[in-house]
Amino acid sequence: MSVDGGLYMLRKIIDPFSRFFVGGLLIFSGLIKLNDPIGTQIKMEEYFEVFAEDFGSFFHYFIPWALEIGMIMIILELVLGAAILIYWRMNLTAWVLLGLMVFFTFLTFYSAYFNKVTDCGCFGDAIKLTPWESFTKDVILMVFVLHLFWYRKSYREILSTRVGNVVVVVVTLICLLVGVYAIRHLPFIDFRAYRIGNNVPQQMIAPEQPIIEYIFEKDAKEVRDTKFLSADEGYKYISSHILNADKTKPKITDYSISSPEGEDMTQYTFQGSKLLIVLFDVKKASGSNMAAVRELTKQLEGKVDCFVLTSSGSDAMEAFRHEHQLAVPYYYADATVLKTIIRSNPGIALWKDGTVLGNWHHNDTPSANEILELLK
Repeated sequence: MSVDGGLYMLRKIIDPFSRFFVGGLLIFSGLIKLNDPIGTQIKMEEYFEVFAEDFGSFFHYFIPWALEIGMIMIILELVLGAAILIYWRMNLTAWVLLGLMVFFTFLTFYSAYFNKVTDCGCFGDAIKLTPWESFTKDVILMVFVLHLFWYRKSYREILSTRVGNVVVVVVTLICLLVGVYAIRHLPFIDFRAYRIGNNVPQQMIAPEQPIIEYIFEKDAKEVRDTKFLSADEGYKYISSHILNADKTKPKITDYSISSPEGEDMTQYTFQGSKLLIVLFDVKKASGSNMAAVRELTKQLEGKVDCFVLTSSGSDAMEAFRHEHQLAVPYYYADATVLKTIIRSNPGIALWKDGTVLGNWHHNDTPSANEILELLK
């Protein structure tokens, strides 16, 4: 077989693989983020904070638009994935995809090399990647993106241009509608440690104790053991590492609650039936359904302990309580923790002995009967 024939056969394999690998991965990644646009917003805000510190304070102007920017990125990722699968306008698609990949590869390298953002959020909360794993993933993906880019003008559209246009428009509209619904309610699938059914105290305990493997040298040979071998027996210690490092860290490491007086209330939140009203920032909180939330707390008085968890200062919290006549106590928690507990401001969570029984967006505020039914 000639060299040209060999290259042709190789392309026959790489072309479809690149198409399905790149398109499928973009769609998979985009769908996970579309499930939770607020999570993407939080990650975008984190990046903008880092960039403002490292490159210029003007990045602070992007923070209020983090949700909109995040939604554009998610929809673009999904549309590009669909476009790659049908080879839609590949000259345009390939250029946009290359630009997006250059941006994300720089982002993950910057995060990994300078240890700025410990989780890129590539796959939301579903699949956690270390910064270097994220960068490696982007480098591998870039190889196949470059292949598609190099041969972009040789690909023929799978569908007619008119049908392809319709597909792209429909994908865009569906993504927009699904994303808006997820923002106005809660993620369709909850991958976080505070999801319904989880026991929060148990999530704060490491699944396994560390198993340490020691590396020694004896008689010019490497010896590995989970016990520390004695130098008296001729073993020279070289190094050690944890074999099960991924299982020695609790899923929840930062949950801590305190009262305005500074008293630790963490264990209190795990005792009995608790209705948590999460207000991570009262200045940004929606007041549209606070009447329903207030009525819920009144009807549950004496039956369920109701309280607010917030990261806002006492003056702002007192003003908010007075404005909405919310006659329940409030306690303090870290803003990131509260955003992780529930993707709504305000949001509602029902716990019994630390087990999550329900999570609600304020647009879906439950009735007292629903709460009491869950506690039976």
